[in-house]
Amino acid sequence: MGGETSTLPNNVHKLKKLLVSSYKEIDLLRQNNEILTDEIALWQKKFFGRKSEKFSGDELQQSRLFDPNEGEPTDDASAGISKDIEIPAHTRKQAKRTKLPENLPTIDVVHDIPEEEKRCGCGTELKRIGEEESRKLDIIPAKFQVIHHIRPKYACPACEGREDADHPAVRIAPPPPQIIPKGIPTAGLMAFIIIAKYCDAIPLYRMAKQFARIGIVIARSTLCGWVLEVARRCVLLIELMQAHIRAGPMIQMDETHVQVLGEHEREDTTKSWMWVMRGGDPEHPVLLYQYHPSRGKDIPPLYLEGYHGYLHTDAYPSYDEMGKSEHIIHVGCWAHTRRKFDEARAATKKTGAAEQALSSIRKLYLIEKRLRAQLQSHEITEEEFVRSRRAQVEPILESFKTWLQKKSETVLPSSLLGKAVAYALREWTKLIRYLEAAFLTPDTNLVENSIRPFCVGRRNWLFNGSPAGAHAAAALYSLIETAKANNIEPYRYLRHIFEQIPLVKNAADLEALLPYRIDADDLNSRQL
Repeated sequence: MGGETSTLPNNVHKLKKLLVSSYKEIDLLRQNNEILTDEIALWQKKFFGRKSEKFSGDELQQSRLFDPNEGEPTDDASAGISKDIEIPAHTRKQAKRTKLPENLPTIDVVHDIPEEEKRCGCGTELKRIGEEESRKLDIIPAKFQVIHHIRPKYACPACEGREDADHPAVRIAPPPPQIIPKGIPTAGLMAFIIIAKYCDAIPLYRMAKQFARIGIVIARSTLCGWVLEVARRCVLLIELMQAHIRAGPMIQMDETHVQVLGEHEREDTTKSWMWVMRGGDPEHPVLLYQYHPSRGKDIPPLYLEGYHGYLHTDAYPSYDEMGKSEHIIHVGCWAHTRRKFDEARAATKKTGAAEQALSSIRKLYLIEKRLRAQLQSHEITEEEFVRSRRAQVEPILESFKTWLQKKSETVLPSSLLGKAVAYALREWTKLIRYLEAAFLTPDTNLVENSIRPFCVGRRNWLFNGSPAGAHAAAALYSLIETAKANNIEPYRYLRHIFEQIPLVKNAADLEALLPYRIDADDLNSRQL
């Protein structure tokens, strides 16, 4: 013991000062240990836990049992908990076989008994009294066919055209317009290739191997050239979509990374970005993908030039400058706020605070879901929707904000819960703006869901071979995802516009090819 205490001062005052300093260091170490423990738990959850952020009522009840004094208002309306939970009875339906479409080609195969068995032992010929049927689904593997265009030539055998100055000596029909005039692919083949890559996430090199197995050898570089050319032919459509999305009352915006090779003065390993916008007419939305090497704050103004309306995004700082414009109202995202509290809940063994925050947010979504269903079924008007939502949600928001402010005074700021509380308070003004209009929703999930097809493709084709390829991908994703958002089968849509683009003569013809201008039922029902 003597060796351990020999370095301590003999002065009582100095000992007290040293002890206080030691307590502070111990408290700091404890806090750091708590933060690191939470972060480790969060990463374990991300790697090995469930991905869903759903928060069940049972978890909420348990959290209140174990930690009832977390500062949340205790009245039932603010707690979001009903004392009596009624579970409606239900009847489980027996599984049914998939009903086969009526428009599929059908081949009748009759399985009859031998002729000698069609006579009874008494000598009477058997009479057919009915039949049993079963339907089996077969597939014919993809196969190529050649469309052989023949254009007869005509000439006058008498004067060889000398007597007919109004016409050429040799007459021949003009070649039919094609999406790639001097190439061999038809509109149908190009639609197939583009859907396979950008909708089904099949890289072009795999597609080339599939074609080779069928007996058609097409180099990957040739496929790339075709895709670039088709995207170039669709540029005017994309420009019309850009104008349409800026004319709408609200734009949701998000971005995701992409690797692009061959960018000027950049390493091939450098991240580039695909920016995604969703907007236009809320009933006929537009999805617009736009590639840019940068993720800086100067990019949103570039894409939103001249736009007046609501901008709905997450809290990424690049969007904040747009919110300062007098023509743009910046709206926040409750899904991102909720995610912060869900991470805090998943990363700690303590129960109570994060769950209560999640409970408050869950109440907002329950109200939104119920009122949105009434709006879509025309039970209420848009004005009634906005009025009812505001009346029901504002008391919950006021209670939640009070809880956040109190919690911010006691929670460790650098902890996951502290960061979640700070995030919610910092974004509060933007978070409550969704109450202002019926076309505004609590979150940006619609545009985030539109990013997912791109992310699925990125895991397969890994990178774009050039900036031109990235721009082409952005244009084709825009057409495909906008068609899907307007309930149009994307292959039918691409085949249709690839057939019609070479025939376009004026702006009206071009506008008629936009996904939100086409009759979805008519196009989806056409025979291919």
